[in-house]
Amino acid sequence: MADIKTFYLPDLGEGLPDATVVEWHVKVGDSIKLDAPLCSMETAKAVVDVPSPYTGKVTKLHGAPGDIIETGAALAEFEPDPNAKQRAESQDTGHQHGPKKTEAAPAPAPAAATADREDEGTVVGAMVSGNTVHVEQAASIGGVKAVPAVRALAKKLKVDLTRVRPSGADGVVTMKDVKDAAANGSAALGAAPARAVPASAGRHLAPELPQPEATRTPVSLAGKPVRTAPPSQQASGQPEQLKGVRRNMARVMADAHAQVVPTTLVDDADLHAWIGKQDITARLIRAIVFACKTVPALNAWFDGKNLTRTLHPHVDIGIAVDTDDGLFVPALRNADVLDGTGIRAAIKRLRTQVEDRSIPASELSGYTISLSNFGMFAGRYATPVVVPPTVAIVGAGKLSHDVVAVIGGIEVHRRMPLSLTFDHRAATGGEAARFLKAMLDDLALPN
Repeated sequence: MADIKTFYLPDLGEGLPDATVVEWHVKVGDSIKLDAPLCSMETAKAVVDVPSPYTGKVTKLHGAPGDIIETGAALAEFEPDPNAKQRAESQDTGHQHGPKKTEAAPAPAPAAATADREDEGTVVGAMVSGNTVHVEQAASIGGVKAVPAVRALAKKLKVDLTRVRPSGADGVVTMKDVKDAAANGSAALGAAPARAVPASAGRHLAPELPQPEATRTPVSLAGKPVRTAPPSQQASGQPEQLKGVRRNMARVMADAHAQVVPTTLVDDADLHAWIGKQDITARLIRAIVFACKTVPALNAWFDGKNLTRTLHPHVDIGIAVDTDDGLFVPALRNADVLDGTGIRAAIKRLRTQVEDRSIPASELSGYTISLSNFGMFAGRYATPVVVPPTVAIVGAGKLSHDVVAVIGGIEVHRRMPLSLTFDHRAATGGEAARFLKAMLDDLALPN
C-alpha cells in the first residue's frame, strides 16, 4: 500500500487563521518536485506561492479556487517518490520548512496551530526551506513567468497571461503588463458566446395565463395605468463569502468594536496662512508628529487586559489606503525624522506596494498612531475606528472655503476638518484636546 502523506496549510507568517485558494498549479495525478509551486494562496496581506514539501504524485487536493482553508487544515495529499530525498527527512534532523505539517497526523485546531508553531519569519514574498529564506521569484507556470500576485490580478481582470507581452527582466510579466492588457482588451480570456434563445421559447415553457383579479394592472379614472409596487420583492443578489483583505478587515473591526472605548473630538484647521502650494498629506503627518511630541499619551499602545500603557519615543504612522480588495494600513516608519520630501517618497512607495500586493507583512503592523485622509474623496467629519493596541486615529476631512469672523469683519479661509478618535481608557479628554490643539497650531503655520 502506498505511503500517503498529508500536507497541512502552514501559518504563512502573518498570524491569520485562514487563507483562500487562488489557483492550483497541479491537479490530482500530476507529479511534482520538491519546492515546486503547489498553489497560490491569498491572505489578508498578499498572494503567496506555497511550495510542495515532497517530490512525488499528487493524490488529493483539498479545496477549489475561492475556497477558504483554515491554518492547520489539510491542503493536499501526496504519494512521495521513494527514490527522492524529501523534506520530511531534513525535518527529522531539526530543519524545518515554512509549511511545517507534513506528517499524516490529525490536523490541529487552527487557533492552537497558530499559537504552538514557532514563527520562522515567513513573510509575504518569501518561504522558508531548511534554514534558508527564498525570496519570491517569478515562477514559470504554463510557460509564463509571473509572481503570484500578478497571476491573481490576471485572474481577477480575466486576462490570459499567455497572451500578455512581458516587459519585466528575463521575460517576467509585471503588474503593469496585466493592467495594460486589461485596459486595451488585447489578452482577454476567451468565452463561448451565449446561445441565442428564440423569442417564442418562453411561451412554450410558461404559457400565458389569465391574470387573477388581484394582480391586474390598476387604472386611473382617466383610463391610464397606475404604477404600483409589486406585493413582495426579494433581493436578487447572492451572499458572497468575505475573503482575503475584507475577511481580515471584518475581524479587525469587530475586535476593535469589542475592545475600545472610543471618543471623538472634532475641529477645523485654518490653512489661510499657507504660502504657495503645499503637500497636504505631508503637512498632516508633520502636525501629527508635533502633537505626538507635545502630548505623548496618544502616541501609545494600550493593553486593555493587563491595563498597561506603552508610550513610544518614535512616531510610526499607519496610513489608511483604500483599495478594491479592502483596507490596508501600511506603516510610515520614523515619521518624526522625515522631512516633507522623505514623507512623500515613503508614502508613494507604500501605496505602490499596496497596489501591487508586494508589501511585506511587517509593514502592515506595529504603527503607533493612525491617519485616515478620507477627505480626498468626500466627507467632513467622521468617527474613525481605533484598532488596538493603538490609542488614537486622526481623520482628515474634505477641505472647504468657510466664512470666518476676524477683527473688523469677515474673511473666507480655507479650512480642513479634523476628527480625533481616541481610546478613553488610555487617554483623558484633556490630553486628547491638547493633542488636537497642537495639530491645529502646526497646521496654521505658513509653511
